[in-house]
Amino acid sequence: MTELLVSVDGPVLRVVFNRPDRHNALTWAMWDGLHEACERADSDPGIKLMTLSGAGGRAFVAGTDISQFTAFAGGQDGIAYERKVQRIVDRLEQVRVPTLAVVRGYCVGGGLVVAAACDLRIATPDARFGAPIAKTLGNCLSMNTHSLLVHHLGPARTLDMLLRARMFSGEEASAAGFVAELCSPDDLDVRQAEVERRLLAHAPLSMWAAKEAVRRLRVAGLPGGDDIVAAVFGSDDFRAAVPAFLAKEKVAWQGR
Repeated sequence: MTELLVSVDGPVLRVVFNRPDRHNALTWAMWDGLHEACERADSDPGIKLMTLSGAGGRAFVAGTDISQFTAFAGGQDGIAYERKVQRIVDRLEQVRVPTLAVVRGYCVGGGLVVAAACDLRIATPDARFGAPIAKTLGNCLSMNTHSLLVHHLGPARTLDMLLRARMFSGEEASAAGFVAELCSPDDLDVRQAEVERRLLAHAPLSMWAAKEAVRRLRVAGLPGGDDIVAAVFGSDDFRAAVPAFLAKEKVAWQGR
């Protein structure tokens, strides 16, 4: 099975995360494929819009595949991982054409980051947005990802999501302004088509200027955060939590 489906539909480049049996959890190959899709969107003058969605109807993306963390040996592996993710997320955020995330079901961890890097998000009420790492892996997000979440949700909602490991419903994400449009599962395809038609009818350079200006404002004061990532990914807690998560066992958090 092809894990990432990329196709051209007239002026639209469609990217579908295609591991429905694993809630579309991202493998390294899928991360790399997303970067390639961004390059394709910008290199083909016929592409005017890029959409991202998940196969199977149960998830957009339910994070990065946790089994890939079993090879981590310390904090430097965490830094390398977050840098790779940031490179791809930055590339998605810088795609010149509008990007639209279409969310059904779980939009968690890496999926939340991907959706946050898109320009617009539409979703169903049963969508679930979050990064519950405080109760699962005991790892952390990069400074860039924290910035994205604070940019969209504000500091109070971001801390509520992360500290309480809360999953925001589609309604909550819409009320926070993260989701541009909320519609029933039966209406999602129709509303997606309507949003696409509207974006395709607008001036490309005006839309690029708006999204690029907002991106520059977000990253203008972005501080470093490798020390935070190294401390958490290099911890005993993270080392214990990865195999426990895969074995569906609980972790006794030690805070070290």
